[in-house]
Amino acid sequence: MIVVTGAAGFIGSVLAVRLLEANYRQLVLVDDFSVTSKRVNHEHLAATARVDRDKFPAWLQANESQVQFIFHLGARTDTTEQDSQLLNRLNFDYSKEIWNMCVEFGLPLIYASSAATYGDGSMGYTDSHEIVSKLQPLNPYGQSKNNFDAWAIAQERQPYFWAGFKFFNVYGPNEFHKKRMASVVLHTFRQVQATGSMKLFRSHREDYQDGHQTRDFVHVEDVCSVLLHFMHHRIATSSGLYNLGSGQGRTFLDLAQATFHAMGKEPNISFIDTPLDIRDTYQYFTQADLTKLRANGYAEPFRTLEEGIDDYVKNHLIPATSREPRGFFGESA
Repeated sequence: MIVVTGAAGFIGSVLAVRLLEANYRQLVLVDDFSVTSKRVNHEHLAATARVDRDKFPAWLQANESQVQFIFHLGARTDTTEQDSQLLNRLNFDYSKEIWNMCVEFGLPLIYASSAATYGDGSMGYTDSHEIVSKLQPLNPYGQSKNNFDAWAIAQERQPYFWAGFKFFNVYGPNEFHKKRMASVVLHTFRQVQATGSMKLFRSHREDYQDGHQTRDFVHVEDVCSVLLHFMHHRIATSSGLYNLGSGQGRTFLDLAQATFHAMGKEPNISFIDTPLDIRDTYQYFTQADLTKLRANGYAEPFRTLEEGIDDYVKNHLIPATSREPRGFFGESA
């Protein structure tokens, strides 16, 4: 059996589909399945078992002999969350428990880290273990992820294969439930559908023009392709932390224009102040250094931003609106 935690969420649900498409039929899905907004992500998936997040450690203790691999993608992913105790419990302590069981039972482990660990980027975006202890994330979410990365690489007892992937700005289908944390592609689509225009955050730094704040945007299908590659090519010497982005930083202006074009509309973009609650912790540039990823055998190209957005809008977002008369993805109109 293959375990996917966070299976009702964004990346986890897409990964589960990819595993089923590859004929991995014994899937164990782990999450808080009481969240009704995520039901459409997982209710159609053929699973051997669905296990509540809090009950998973006990389940694994009882069923470890039948498990071949664990993808630990479940986490509290709200970058505006200020409850450090909650983040420590879900992102740090829970991950330690899964890690220790993988060590005990000899199970390979892939887990989700985050590019939020890099903070303001002053130390670059190289996935070197040597800089982890020096990184200064800008919010409690990034700190919780970096705390676990630092803990993992310091352990003498490790799973025989493990990889922590620092996800950059992931976008694509199955993110509709993420509300404020959804990708700017989804926010742009919704705003354009509702108003015909898009409002981006204004720059509050003199060295960046409005809309030229830059992110490494990566399509969720590319993310899952990397995860599956490492499941198939797991060797102990490849264990460690990895960046997982496209390797190419693009501006929010690029993203908004590509979304308008995919919708068949002329861009109509204006700018508003970045909200005060995130202004001081706002990243102005991210770009994944993929040197280590490429050196460890992943050679497939990543979608360009335009290719990824065109697919997302035309094959997922537009069809979803036509299927749902009450509003976009089940929201009341």
